[in-house]
Amino acid sequence: MSYKPHSFVRPFLKTHSLIPENQETPIEFLKKNTVSSPYFYRRNHFPYPTLSQNYILPINGAVKKPILFSMHDIIHFPAKTMKVVLECSGDKRSLFRPKVFGEQWEKGGISQGYWKGVSLQTLLELVELNNNAKEVIVEGFDYGERKDLDSIYSYARSIPLEKALHPNTIIAYEYNHRPIPFKHGFPLRLIVPDWYSMASVKWIKQITVIDREFKGPFQSIDYVYYPHKDSDADSYPVTSLNVNSTIQKPYDMQVLNTSNHLVKGIAWTGKGSIARIEISTDNGLTWKDAIIETRNPSLYEWVSWSYKWTVSEKGEYTILSKATDTYNRTQPMEPFWNRKGYGYNAIDRVQVKIE
Repeated sequence: MSYKPHSFVRPFLKTHSLIPENQETPIEFLKKNTVSSPYFYRRNHFPYPTLSQNYILPINGAVKKPILFSMHDIIHFPAKTMKVVLECSGDKRSLFRPKVFGEQWEKGGISQGYWKGVSLQTLLELVELNNNAKEVIVEGFDYGERKDLDSIYSYARSIPLEKALHPNTIIAYEYNHRPIPFKHGFPLRLIVPDWYSMASVKWIKQITVIDREFKGPFQSIDYVYYPHKDSDADSYPVTSLNVNSTIQKPYDMQVLNTSNHLVKGIAWTGKGSIARIEISTDNGLTWKDAIIETRNPSLYEWVSWSYKWTVSEKGEYTILSKATDTYNRTQPMEPFWNRKGYGYNAIDRVQVKIE
């Protein structure tokens, strides 16, 4: 029997912490537009929760008919399947200058795949919202201590009623046509397309409709843009994805030869769709269009792109990628710096050496 040694070589998640587990996708090495669950990035605030075998989902609060939904109920409602990109709002945090504190994500705080579930709108219609309903809190089973507060907190987030009632905001129970893996939210996970994934709460414990603004710490302290280092002035919440791109190939600081090379990557946005990808191989002096390879992309997925680069002169080169969406939002040369390091979307860059 013969073996091909390279067939056993696999990428691994990059570990930032173990308890809680925070690991990023090896995005540079992925060749498919769907990320299998072992390579899906992991972002947690607390240790993994302990779940009951008899799962029940309560929806209560500012509603006329509070209901306890069983898994049997949920999987028998009309379902939809969507290909959705989920990006951690701290993705690329390590690239901010000046640097900011927090998990030092590189470019792998992002993954995508097929999510199947029932529209949250369907469940909210059954419980009949009160006229004064304003926000919908989704609380997970994960909980623990925060370093800045004395109490024990569950991970809980709210979304405005308009977003909660959007037909594509779903309570998902499958990922890539299989039950959601435990580490990614089993048995139920909220999926909020177009928003950073702090909104896509895992291990849903309960849903509460409220008539006011939610002030939980993962809403009012974390996941807020703070433009100033020493002041909370001008702060505002993190919500929809910025237009963004990542160069997957060549790798940063890679040594290449004089030849033809294929520059490859992905691009995504939280508003509209990707309209154009531009590539510079001279650190931004000139730009040329890349080819968008994803044909007829669905509404919420990233697109793959490529650019053929012929290089005949030795030296060091800086390659840049710049995405523009259908709302004419373009990646900036410099990111919007904020104290907690959210939403990095500056023009992506890698440096290579040609020998």
